[in-house]
Amino acid sequence: MRDQLTREQRYRAMVANRGRTGPELALAHALWRRGLRYLTADGYRRLGGPRLSGHPDMVFAGRHVVVFVDGCFWHGCPRCKGIPTQSGAFWRRKIETNVARDRRVTAELRRAGWAVIRVPEHALRDEARLARTAARVARRVRARRSRAPRTSSRLIPWR
Repeated sequence: MRDQLTREQRYRAMVANRGRTGPELALAHALWRRGLRYLTADGYRRLGGPRLSGHPDMVFAGRHVVVFVDGCFWHGCPRCKGIPTQSGAFWRRKIETNVARDRRVTAELRRAGWAVIRVPEHALRDEARLARTAARVARRVRARRSRAPRTSSRLIPWR
């Protein structure tokens, strides 16, 4: 797939990416409506928590659970794969580096006793998927009873 923007337009678009993404906000609002209260990684640090590897999108500190909402393109989603034809080698390396970092961050957080939930963007694309995903995440968060480290923090298989 060829990029429709010029280099300068793409640069400006990427520089403008600040703050929380649409999919992240959609999941956050759905979880909030289900009664789950969370912090952002920055909010967790402001309240005295340690810096968390990978800057999670949501932190459920009392249950020691973190949630990442991964963009399908940037995190190499096997279901939504697509490398642009223009600068394909660059993008392939970039995405492979992101995937390796995701694995490292997940392992570091698990070793520190956190349950890690990674939600791909495609699991939030429409209202029905968002509702199913939010329910699954809510069940996982509520199932985690305390801050005590657990060995079972496997990823949820998303559909």
